[in-house]
Amino acid sequence: MKKLILSAILISTFGLVSCQTAVNTKEEQKISNKKVMDTSYKKTDEEWKKILTPEQYYVLRQKGTERAGTGEYNDHKEKGFYTCAGCGTELFSNEQKFDSHCGWPSFDGELGGGDRVLKVNDFSHGMIRTEIVCAKCGGHLGHIFDDGPTATGQRYCVNSLSLGFKPAEKK
Repeated sequence: MKKLILSAILISTFGLVSCQTAVNTKEEQKISNKKVMDTSYKKTDEEWKKILTPEQYYVLRQKGTERAGTGEYNDHKEKGFYTCAGCGTELFSNEQKFDSHCGWPSFDGELGGGDRVLKVNDFSHGMIRTEIVCAKCGGHLGHIFDDGPTATGQRYCVNSLSLGFKPAEKK
């Protein structure tokens, strides 16, 4: 009899939680009029290994970090757009880049108003951080911190290996 009552309580609780989740999701969709980025960019590990260098694969697919001060875009000053090295999505502009003296390219914002870069809680290495990943291909970009010196107060700390660059069109 106890098992029957416990089962009924569990089933009822699950049903209520399921319904609540569905309602919240629909409400969130109504509130947000942003166009959701296509995340159908699926590749197997073998496909990623064919198109990325071993170093890029380590950073983008295995959430690695390049050594500070070694990245191609750390001191880069050219006008244009920084793209995801995995899928080519434009993520940041040169106007959002600043020198944070941390050893990695830093940006105070992102393109697309939040639909190109996803923020994920990261509890690895005994720290509490916010990981940033490409919304289209899921590639690890780096982390975001609330210690930026600009008006946004944010510092997107990004691995150069996770980036490409598209120069601005010359006028």
